[in-house]
Amino acid sequence: MPKLHVGIDVSLKAHHIQFMDEAGQDLASFQVLGDPQGADTLIHKVLETTQTKHMDRVVVGMEATANLGWHLAHYLKQQLEDHAPHLDAQIHVLNARRVARFKKAYDHLPKNDRIDAWVIADHLRFGRLPQAMTDTIRYEALQRLTRTRFHVMQTMSRDKTFFLNQLFLKFSGLRQDNPFSDTFGATSLAVIQELEPEQIAAMPLEDLVALLVDKSRNKFDDPKQIAQELQKVARRSFRLDKVMQDPVNLSLSVTLNLIQHMDAEVKKLDRAIARLMKAIPNTLESVKGIGPVYAAGIIAEVGDIRRFKNHNALAKYAGLVWNQYQSGEYEADETSRMRTGNKYLRYYLIQAADQVRRHDSEYAEFYRKKHDEAPVLTHEPV
Repeated sequence: MPKLHVGIDVSLKAHHIQFMDEAGQDLASFQVLGDPQGADTLIHKVLETTQTKHMDRVVVGMEATANLGWHLAHYLKQQLEDHAPHLDAQIHVLNARRVARFKKAYDHLPKNDRIDAWVIADHLRFGRLPQAMTDTIRYEALQRLTRTRFHVMQTMSRDKTFFLNQLFLKFSGLRQDNPFSDTFGATSLAVIQELEPEQIAAMPLEDLVALLVDKSRNKFDDPKQIAQELQKVARRSFRLDKVMQDPVNLSLSVTLNLIQHMDAEVKKLDRAIARLMKAIPNTLESVKGIGPVYAAGIIAEVGDIRRFKNHNALAKYAGLVWNQYQSGEYEADETSRMRTGNKYLRYYLIQAADQVRRHDSEYAEFYRKKHDEAPVLTHEPV
């Protein structure tokens, strides 16, 4: 069946379009505005071209460029289904890295929007495409929440690292050997915010013990021991110049406020994710340690599991595969992980696996076995 290939180079205000037939002949090249009127113009030209050329199939492709092509892809799919049911229309959202690699085969091509649309159309013509868009709106709704959560968690992780770097300036010993199990726990933060190392070192032990009991709500088994360790690290800490004290304390306070605000926002996202998950049947939550948030992160990115042939295809999609290095009789034992794949799915799979390790003794035993088999690059499990 003859078909029309439509390559779209999306941008914020306008999209460049390339029409191409199965033989690679250029049929049309034009621009449309990045709004519904522009999309309607594109649909009109698609219908006109397929009618003139007696085509009954349309393959549309665009790169996954942030969210700039999201509205266009969904609008085209819906409008073509509603107003041109006679056309076998497929919409493909392409990996930009794969398109760039495909373009490298044409070493003479310049870089501009028209050429990029042409490359996408030619890529569609050669095939080996990802699954066409299906009705995935509920998964995409879930993605908005799980991907936002990922973004906030990454930002919060960076801010915590920044906070710890500032903490070394104020209280170097506490950064090196913190007697508290969690630097960001309530008692640890109270000490950091309210006291200077020299005050801790000079404070009577009984007063420091009383402060720790109050701030921890008497949750420490041996507050006296913690107080003694705290005074020890305070005495061996560097003293900060008085000119630096107020700027460092303000930096710590502002950064901590941001971290605590983001932590509260993550809890809002978790509640919204849990509500959406009630409408999506799944078995992931039956696994020990996997709750609605991590299950949602996995489901939102996987979508319909039937689009993956096997677990190897899913692992590759997540970027949890390792390169092979083999030549003749030699094959390397150590290779690097491929730097491709869906980073969101990879994050939620790894986080979920770690929770399973913590809650399932059988899985924990398997994890320990594989950990002990690693000849190098080992770590100490938490």
